[in-house]
Amino acid sequence: MKTLIKNGLIVNEGKSFIGSILIEDELISDIFSQNDTLPDSDLVIDATSKVVFPGIIDDQVHFREPGASHKATIESESKAAILGGVTSFMDMPNNNPPATTISDIEKKFDIAQRDSYANYSFYLGATNSNLDEILSVDPTKVCGVKLFMGSSTGNMLVDNEETLNSIFSKSKILLATHCEDEETIKENLQIAKDRYGEDIPFSEHSKIRSAQACIKSTQKALSFATKYNSSLHILHISTKEECKMLAEARQLNDSISGEICTHYLWFDERDYEKYGPKIKCNPAIKGEEDKYALRKALKRGDIQVVATDHAPHLLNEKSKNYLNSPSGIPMVQNSLQLMLELVKAGVFSLEEVATFMSHNPAKIFSIDRRGFIRKGYYADLAIVDLDKPSENLPAYKCGWSPFESFATTVDTTIVNGEIVVKESKLTGVKSAKMLIFNR
Repeated sequence: MKTLIKNGLIVNEGKSFIGSILIEDELISDIFSQNDTLPDSDLVIDATSKVVFPGIIDDQVHFREPGASHKATIESESKAAILGGVTSFMDMPNNNPPATTISDIEKKFDIAQRDSYANYSFYLGATNSNLDEILSVDPTKVCGVKLFMGSSTGNMLVDNEETLNSIFSKSKILLATHCEDEETIKENLQIAKDRYGEDIPFSEHSKIRSAQACIKSTQKALSFATKYNSSLHILHISTKEECKMLAEARQLNDSISGEICTHYLWFDERDYEKYGPKIKCNPAIKGEEDKYALRKALKRGDIQVVATDHAPHLLNEKSKNYLNSPSGIPMVQNSLQLMLELVKAGVFSLEEVATFMSHNPAKIFSIDRRGFIRKGYYADLAIVDLDKPSENLPAYKCGWSPFESFATTVDTTIVNGEIVVKESKLTGVKSAKMLIFNR
């Protein structure tokens, strides 16, 4: 089967040009400039006046299966992902029970092979007692080890110094860390309880899960990574100070990298008044100064990846008071559109979006033949209409989103050469594969 994507604005590797892409079966077989003679094909997709991105790779999602399938499933959230141009995801281990053994993640691979509409991989969760599991993972199959440095869900807090030394010195694959200091958070929460009782306003979230809690924990992770030259990826960075720390640490160990999530680039603590529980997440969304510092850090290259930390909860769960409202925002369907809003605002360029959301995740995780529009690479592509506004109709199982509309529309998504979204609707085609890592 030959498919030709014709006359789109191809955004790839720092350049944008009008061109065409020939797909043969699941791979990109050729790329043409505007004046080239185009080959015959079985199917032509007219991308005139549209933008063609490499498929978005989201390195941090919580698809909730197994254990909380009333909130989300791999099937439901991967459908939402492809509607947003996200063609590959890496899912976190804080399920119920947590995915802390190879057997646990093999079960998730089985579900994804059956149900997923986007390419997939899964993190193994670290604990104080599963070093043997960490050292036994197949580095070509498992995207990374998720390490909670100070604050955790379930039993995945790793606070034993001997264990931390062993993990950072011995792990064969990337370590992805959640960095917040639990003791700092507990102290701040008690202060809020003493002041407000049970009626803590959501605007206190950035003070409870404070910048200092993040900084203290991130510094600890960076110290281990620089000591052992570990491959470390710090997730959902939320403060200006962490940006500086990461840039300095990368001078000592270029295997250190960082991720920012879309909501930290868009919202700041002033938005708690309007959105309340809908933007409660961990780490907390911080101040306006932090938001602008995060944007600048991305542009400088101090931080490399934009992802979502997609974390759906039912709206009736989120709508409870502060102490009982779970943290997390559903984002995977809207991440590309949100970044394109920032492009339209002059914050980022189209080329930077492709770098942050496709190229850099592929490079940092050493993903086999994805994240770029290149000959011989898998045909994972997102075709976007920058001039067609769209209502936000969440496909998440939880059924809600903080956003109502966008200035752009994801028109077509292609996964492994198959059209899985056409005219912003699911085609029903399922062509996903397990991600492979060249390690």
